[in-house]
Amino acid sequence: MRELYIRRSDGLDAAVVEDGHLVEYLPADRDASAEAIYLGRVERVMPGMKAAFIQIGQEKNGFLPLEERNAAALPKLQVGMSVLVQVRKEAQGVKGAFLSRDICLCGEYVLFSPLNRMMAVSSRITRESDRKALKALAGEISGDSFGLVMRTAALHAPEEAIRQEVEELRERWETIRSTAPTAHVPSVLYAARSNLELLLADYRPRGIDRICTNAQELVTQLSAIAPVTLMGESIFEVGRITTQMMKALDRQVWLESGGNLVFDPCEAMTVIDVNTARFTGKRELEDTVLKTNLEACEEIARQVRLRNISGIIVIDMIDMVSKAHHQSVLDALERAFAADRVKTVIHGFTSLGLVEMTRKRSRPPLRELMKKESHQLEE
Repeated sequence: MRELYIRRSDGLDAAVVEDGHLVEYLPADRDASAEAIYLGRVERVMPGMKAAFIQIGQEKNGFLPLEERNAAALPKLQVGMSVLVQVRKEAQGVKGAFLSRDICLCGEYVLFSPLNRMMAVSSRITRESDRKALKALAGEISGDSFGLVMRTAALHAPEEAIRQEVEELRERWETIRSTAPTAHVPSVLYAARSNLELLLADYRPRGIDRICTNAQELVTQLSAIAPVTLMGESIFEVGRITTQMMKALDRQVWLESGGNLVFDPCEAMTVIDVNTARFTGKRELEDTVLKTNLEACEEIARQVRLRNISGIIVIDMIDMVSKAHHQSVLDALERAFAADRVKTVIHGFTSLGLVEMTRKRSRPPLRELMKKESHQLEE
């Protein structure tokens, strides 16, 4: 069962709860910029780094790779020139926003790319016949005039709804493009979608069973998506959201069996260690190890989503001898991450017996968001 909690406080906080467990939390929008399109100014071009630094009006200049897809078809960057860029990853820590000139507008059914001609289908759609049909439809709609990626929600959507969304996104792009020549530099030409809009767009196709909120003005809008329960100001306490959120800041997480997980974020990656701890099992050691590892897969997926861990993730599972058990663990991880709305790839076991996986970076991790929230409250 998937529930969405929306709390009106200083802004709109949103939380996703699956089967009673908190799996995602997004604080009220303040500095969200992922997907926003800016007219920026080239501050520096660094051939040695194959990158340029772009002033987009934020505290830190954005980072723009010089060798991205479709770059050859775009004007060569020079210091002082204006450039249209889109934020792919928000500024994080000492790093500025990660930018791209390959503009992409996101809808419920498609990703619209006006500057390339790539036709693709979401990797979550695995049946070959479905992929071929959607790719053919994308090519027909585009007519080789723009790029389209068919999202998972497009699989069961009416063709007319997909075509209508593409036309709306195309008109939106035309507005952005026509505004750019006379816009102030730097300036925002297309604002990022709110956290609530992102949640609804991503989870609506997956199914939302109930929405709980204390924002009475949203009831009519949300009722079109799922049954709505109106609650009071203590909505997060009723759903145990605050408690679960604070526990997600702990380094150690206990499993029901008595095993535990230890999370160690590093500069280059996040390392997760799985331990049997107090769990000794009642059968053979190998069975105990497998049971703990399989239980860990479920909790790892929940914690990664909740903590919004991204980039390279290395998991030190408890050592296993059986190759069949190794595969069982990888299969369990794939199933556990299937509900994740962020692209995640399980790469498998290394020669050292560690599981490697990657998760797309989008917004800052929970620990940074909570730190920023506390600083704003102090101010």
